[in-house]
Amino acid sequence: MTTRSSIKFSFDFKRRLPALSAMVFTVPLLASIPSFASDIPRRPNIVIILGDDLGFADMGAFGSEIKTPNLDAIAKNGVRFTNFYTHPTSSPTRAALMSGVDTHVSGLGNMDEWIAPNQQGISGYEGYLNDRVTTLPEILKTSGYHTYMVGKWHLGKAPNQIPAARGFERDFSLLDGAGSYWDMTNFTGASPKSVFTEDGKYLTELPTDYYATKTYTDKLIDFIDSNHDDGKPFFAYVSQQAPHDPYHLPEEWRSRHVGEYDIGWDAVRQSRLKRQIELGITPAGTELSERMWFLPDPITLAPVSRALLGKKMELYAGMVENLDFHVGRLVDHLKQIGEYENTIFIVFGDNGAEGSDLFKMISGSPGSRDFLFAAMNWSQTHPNAWGGPQSYVAYGPMWAQVSMTPFSQYKGWMAEGGIRNALIVSGPPVTRPKGSINDGLMHVADIMPTLLEIAGATYPSKDKEGHALPPLIGKSWNPLLTNKVDSPRSKQDYLAWEIFGNRAVRQGDWKLRWQYKPFGTGEWELFEVTKDPAERKNLANDNPEKLKSMLVLWDDFVLKNHVILPSRSPFETLDDTMPMRVPVDPGFPPLIYKKQFIPPKNLIEGVKN
Repeated sequence: MTTRSSIKFSFDFKRRLPALSAMVFTVPLLASIPSFASDIPRRPNIVIILGDDLGFADMGAFGSEIKTPNLDAIAKNGVRFTNFYTHPTSSPTRAALMSGVDTHVSGLGNMDEWIAPNQQGISGYEGYLNDRVTTLPEILKTSGYHTYMVGKWHLGKAPNQIPAARGFERDFSLLDGAGSYWDMTNFTGASPKSVFTEDGKYLTELPTDYYATKTYTDKLIDFIDSNHDDGKPFFAYVSQQAPHDPYHLPEEWRSRHVGEYDIGWDAVRQSRLKRQIELGITPAGTELSERMWFLPDPITLAPVSRALLGKKMELYAGMVENLDFHVGRLVDHLKQIGEYENTIFIVFGDNGAEGSDLFKMISGSPGSRDFLFAAMNWSQTHPNAWGGPQSYVAYGPMWAQVSMTPFSQYKGWMAEGGIRNALIVSGPPVTRPKGSINDGLMHVADIMPTLLEIAGATYPSKDKEGHALPPLIGKSWNPLLTNKVDSPRSKQDYLAWEIFGNRAVRQGDWKLRWQYKPFGTGEWELFEVTKDPAERKNLANDNPEKLKSMLVLWDDFVLKNHVILPSRSPFETLDDTMPMRVPVDPGFPPLIYKKQFIPPKNLIEGVKN
């Protein structure tokens, strides 16, 4: 195999030995010289595996009862990170991953689906990955990498916004944020068909045997094989739909956990926390967050209700296990072609687990266009049809809290359950002990500088037209991966977020948070999250100086990134439409837990002793 390095060395060597022309002299001399080119390590392949709405606690390596042997094997061969942050929703996380800059700069200051009236037409709020930034695949491609993408894009649909226009040499991509796993069925009457591309061309139909998770994996394996003989490393962005709702999966994957979740969400959360403590994912003494106040204690539900709600979690578990199976297919193929040992794997979920009723939000009210569209295209509502085409199943807030054990809340919110994710990194650059766990403070925007450093590539100061590019906001993980430091950030560094008007700042042990009522208080809250990861105790009134110093960081973030708080939010009416928020105390009220009183037999009239 000839590499760029070996070509350069060969040229320089011959130029320096012009007099060595006699074959009788040259051959013995060259035979005695070491093969320097073969000693130069190949740059590693890079595989990013992104689970859509995959929860912090959904992999076995992070405490789940769901069987994920292939993902667990990657964790066993690498390092698990427990203090890794994304954004609370999909497209902002993907924008940060691809660009390495803040979402309010890259075009995803708000999701395209929710841009507020006062954000329309403002730079940074385009709703797609804008042309003010360069992308990770663009830089890696010019640095000699093959660049491949499969799965969900969610960063723009116009010809200049699709994966092929943003650095991917090969792609098979769903451009929308979600959709059917079986066909092109989308969610609304205004946009009835999902949009797909393959190698930069828009598709009019999908493969005859299309199933999203399988097809994405098939396509990626084909991409890798098509260029394998040229010796160039590859970057593969495996952006799976799974386990985003609707929960569609082949029939043989739908019944792997029958009855297991009838015990209810509280019991499953408790067992996951127990395993997390045993594994070292969370420290002993960690508390679970409160069950959401509007959710029932599963003990109080009728058995049939528990069974139906449990079936939804069964399907979700099947989605995660099917995702893991196809990860295993990819890993096995890399081993077969001799590329596994030279491949970096980065595995994480794009945000917290989905606890909102997305289908209700999309379909709207009876009599509306979208309600009719949903009735026609998502008509398979019987539990026996769940998981198949035209069914729409999501598992709800109760199971989303399970997926985010031990944290509070879920996707869309700034609580830890919305933005903290499980992260696995393995491969050649990692010299920390295999199977170890680290709690360094990390962020999805760190991936760009990390991978550029590993690939020997440089982030440019200007784009192709000569315009200045925004500086990267992330920190390289390489000192951390090579065991030189325990965190890429100091106690003075901070992270900050804003979307839908919800906002947060994390610095060191502390977190500042503002959220709409009733999930928040409508005021700034302060938590010492290293001691209180479940965010049970608001310390704002007890620590006014810390609150003040954190607000200074928030103002700094707003100024640097031109943050415009939205005039409208998907959460603006929640406080009026949801039940009043009250504390959740186990066993309260006692009325509903009191069992039938049975008097002593010797005192019951008509009963003989």
